[in-house]
Amino acid sequence: MQEVKITKSMMEDASARAKEMGVLKNSISKGRGNVAGMLGEEIVLKVLGGKLKSNYEYDIILPDGSTTDVKTKLTTVPPLPQYACSVSAYNIHQRCDSYTFVRVKDLTIGWYLGMLSKLDFFNESRFVEKGTIDPTNGYKAKSSCFNCPISLLQ
Repeated sequence: MQEVKITKSMMEDASARAKEMGVLKNSISKGRGNVAGMLGEEIVLKVLGGKLKSNYEYDIILPDGSTTDVKTKLTTVPPLPQYACSVSAYNIHQRCDSYTFVRVKDLTIGWYLGMLSKLDFFNESRFVEKGTIDPTNGYKAKSSCFNCPISLLQ
């Protein structure tokens, strides 16, 4: 896990891209999380490098040529190893090599949490149906998803 201070430049880039993108189909937050999502991508670029692609299949082409989709959650507290990283059931057909997970707090600080190959993520995660409580953290799922604890990320 790596803490990253969000710079003015990162915020400007993320805000401009979020505005351009608008609201995505099946967005859980109806577009309200777009800036945080874009900041997540900025954080991954800062930590891992690569090239921003931002299409439906993946967000970043990493320096080794593999592709990753960045999954960002807004948070009010620093992340702990037992907190869940989630992939919406809507997104399981994306053609990416891996998922990379980020948390963002107050749009001022973020945490690069790690990544897992797509195959490893689905082997390690558990399915949580919309409206049910995830027994590991007490969270009521707003959307059907697959959850994996931060502690299992690479």
